[in-house]
Amino acid sequence: MALMQPPTQMGTPMTDHDQSLSAPFGTPGSRALIDTPALVLDLDAFEHNIARMAEICRTAGVGLRPHAKTHKSSIIARKQIAAGAIGIGCATLDEAEVMVAAGLPGVLITSPLVTQGKIARLMRLVAGTGDVMVVADNPENVAALDQAAAAAGTTLGVLVDLDLGQHRTGVATVADGVRLARDIADRRHLRFAGVQAYGGHLQHIPDHAGRLAATRAADALVAELVAALTEEGLAPGIVTGAGTGTHRINAGGGPFTELQAGSYTVMDAEYGDVEYAPGEAWPFRQALFVAVTVVSTNAPGRVTTDGGTKAFALNGPPPRIAAGPLAGAAYAFSGDEHGCITLPDGVAAPTLGTVLDCVVPHCDPTIAHYDAIHCVRGDRLVDVWPVDARGRRAAAPRG
Repeated sequence: MALMQPPTQMGTPMTDHDQSLSAPFGTPGSRALIDTPALVLDLDAFEHNIARMAEICRTAGVGLRPHAKTHKSSIIARKQIAAGAIGIGCATLDEAEVMVAAGLPGVLITSPLVTQGKIARLMRLVAGTGDVMVVADNPENVAALDQAAAAAGTTLGVLVDLDLGQHRTGVATVADGVRLARDIADRRHLRFAGVQAYGGHLQHIPDHAGRLAATRAADALVAELVAALTEEGLAPGIVTGAGTGTHRINAGGGPFTELQAGSYTVMDAEYGDVEYAPGEAWPFRQALFVAVTVVSTNAPGRVTTDGGTKAFALNGPPPRIAAGPLAGAAYAFSGDEHGCITLPDGVAAPTLGTVLDCVVPHCDPTIAHYDAIHCVRGDRLVDVWPVDARGRRAAAPRG
């Protein structure tokens, strides 16, 4: 199988690429020349997903600040902004630095930044653009942010992070949230920007009724905080949260002014196990796959692929063969570099070198394994996009 080299200019259609490929980009059959294991993005499904979520938010009258932690790609983030997103959510400072460097607006860093090194990097980021906000859940962190912003001669927007029961980050009570918001508002170099209330534990509740009940209970807590802040003269300009699993519920009424959904762009096997709504299919299509190649057929009743534990995230259901005679066959890991597929009864082993598309277990961490996304339309490879916000950027050691 030919070696697929990323083009020198990514994010725009290419007309030629590595000479080890026998056909240029866009040529029928060029998809089969992608070296595996590789991330493959079905552009037709991806573009449908981008447009559909934008339409849902417009119809509901809520903003969309999609989370870049899913795709970690400034190209995809730019396409979301072009479709109407008001900004981009970033789980890490590393992601935020890439998005700001790409000129993307409305960056919200959704995890607290507490170390001296990260706060110093944040101030350098804010110095280049005033369009960056952060969250906080602790008064010590608020004081450190204010001190750094004062030294940098800038003003930083800060949101109060509210814990919805996941117990990961966030203030524990409404009273704590009001006190922290007052602390932020009273600081000379901070601006109280609003409330973040993200419930990651709500997104994959399998049955719709259970997810609806849990989300409504969480919404009530958010509404209580918003009401208490408003009574104190601190009405939040932004109330941000929600995700792909709860987007319909949160867009259908409640306290949120914007949604932070991310997985909708590509979808994965985890969401395949979640009921969208009674009698309704998900409005988003499966767009992301890991392509693997059959490398051995010698063992009876099974075949081996080149997609092992280094090719997929492990915190979800097993990969699923997307189509063809092996669709639905059991996929298991057989080491770092290998996977195995148990052949269904009556199904012959595919020939050596057969390429199979697998639905990824969990999209966010699977994408983090790769440097590039191979974009296809049908059987044509049409572009390669860098996963430019993956990994951790080098930083000076703390002194």
